[in-house]
Amino acid sequence: MTTRITSRHRACLAGAASAVALLATACTSGGLPGANANGTGPAVPVRQGGAIVIGAEQEPDCADWISTCAGSIWGTYLMDVPTIPRAFVPRKTGGAWGPVPSPVLAGEPAVATAGTQQKVTYRINPAAVWSDKEPITSQDLKYTALQIRDGKDVLDKTGYDRIASVDTPDPKTAVVTFNGPYANWRALFSDTVGILPSHLLAGKDRDALMKDGYSFSGGPWKIDSWKRGSSVTLVPNPNYWGEKPKLDKVTFQFTADTAAAFQAFKSGQLDALYPTPQLDSVDQIKNGVPGARSTVDPQSGNLEALWMNNGKFPFDSAVFRQAVSYSVDRDAIVKRLYGALGVTKSAQSFLTPILPQYSGADFSQYRLDLAKVASLMQGDGWAKGPDGIWAKNGKRAAFSVASLAGNKRRELTEQILQQQLKTAGFELTIANTTAAELFSKAAPSGNYQLGLWTLVDTFPQPSLGQSFSTATIPSAANGNSGLNLARISSPELDRALGTLDTSLDQGARIAAAKQGDRILARDANSLPLSAIPNVLLWNTKIGGPLSINPSSGPWWNLEQWGLAS
Repeated sequence: MTTRITSRHRACLAGAASAVALLATACTSGGLPGANANGTGPAVPVRQGGAIVIGAEQEPDCADWISTCAGSIWGTYLMDVPTIPRAFVPRKTGGAWGPVPSPVLAGEPAVATAGTQQKVTYRINPAAVWSDKEPITSQDLKYTALQIRDGKDVLDKTGYDRIASVDTPDPKTAVVTFNGPYANWRALFSDTVGILPSHLLAGKDRDALMKDGYSFSGGPWKIDSWKRGSSVTLVPNPNYWGEKPKLDKVTFQFTADTAAAFQAFKSGQLDALYPTPQLDSVDQIKNGVPGARSTVDPQSGNLEALWMNNGKFPFDSAVFRQAVSYSVDRDAIVKRLYGALGVTKSAQSFLTPILPQYSGADFSQYRLDLAKVASLMQGDGWAKGPDGIWAKNGKRAAFSVASLAGNKRRELTEQILQQQLKTAGFELTIANTTAAELFSKAAPSGNYQLGLWTLVDTFPQPSLGQSFSTATIPSAANGNSGLNLARISSPELDRALGTLDTSLDQGARIAAAKQGDRILARDANSLPLSAIPNVLLWNTKIGGPLSINPSSGPWWNLEQWGLAS
């Protein structure tokens, strides 16, 4: 599991999350009239050529996928996945999501242990080349690994910080040696960053060359243009060595306002949408959109949560966090937001619906209980003032929540929270801002109290440590590269997450993940709200095997899309 904030809390943030077990308690498919409920649309034959325009909910801050500015999951969806090659890709096999070797590799890497070290030998497909026809080589893996391990201003060093060395015995063979066992090694060169071209970037300013878009590609598409504030346009990579795109051009138009995006979709200005479920969009899907198809996938990698800043008053107190957690009727919020999509129960784990075998149900203890709130607060020395708000030592139980401005669903969530918390004796103010400000500045620096955003699993392996271990708290020591934005620090939790990261025994990893969830729930370090189903809408003029990949997004196979023949 790699998680992200939507923007990308890659631990996916953000990022990028449990199905059978969680679907029973947190998410049911429900279904919508005229919509498939398994994330897959009908396969429609397509013709060669043509262009389409797709609505994009967020504009990324930059396209240097290593840098801390690359916090938006939408950057991964729009530009990263279509252009950057990966060692492993998320695919569904046997009903479950997992990593499989991509065509970049010549097969499954060989894994061996020598003393305390672990060695992984990657063999690269001889046919794999960059868009300038230069081969994809072992030097590219070495360059990427060391840029992340040794670089500054790195969003996430998880796993790469365990690399002792990268050897390149020949151009198509790379041997990565870890300084100890590392269970999630498949996420390296696979999740978000992928593999970068050393022959173009080595010895140069990578960030300057990539942040505003780049001309190279190792995938089926190339970035033709990025018009800031307007759109990103992709065109086929003519030298791609795999399946080539059917379309001549795909433009992603930035449409942050969901209502406006739906109007543009209904009028034919946009040919497809991947909207965050909003009340108005759900109603429109239910009522049917003429000339359109849709699919809804409840087995998503998305988890909406309340992120409590454990390093900042008043959430630096476990008792306070527990009291707030007992003040929230999470089921009522979930039903209000997602009931029409069949999601009626709150999430009880920080593992999302694509990793059910690792998750528990420990957050189920947090149900609305005002008597429990009073007991906790009074026992910690708080008393209600004349205004009905708890106070202690001259400080009131007042705090702000930060999320994305203009997001109607989150604004409604905040309004419901305001009322629920006021009834329990807490004063909540809303301090929403832009994605760039929240995910590139405020959250990494700890300049917030309570946050509302989505953790997105961008790789189907559990790695709770990316979001919750002490070592990943952004700090000067790690170049502010950590993803523990809630600033959770617990030696007991660190030990459990260390086992999850390093044990090669599947049973031990499952036990460690569930132990981590229990500790997070016991200390109420943050509070999961709901798994969020994925929704994809497209005009019937579009054909191909359309489906939602909960980790890589709906455009993971954009080269197979086309105009219906």
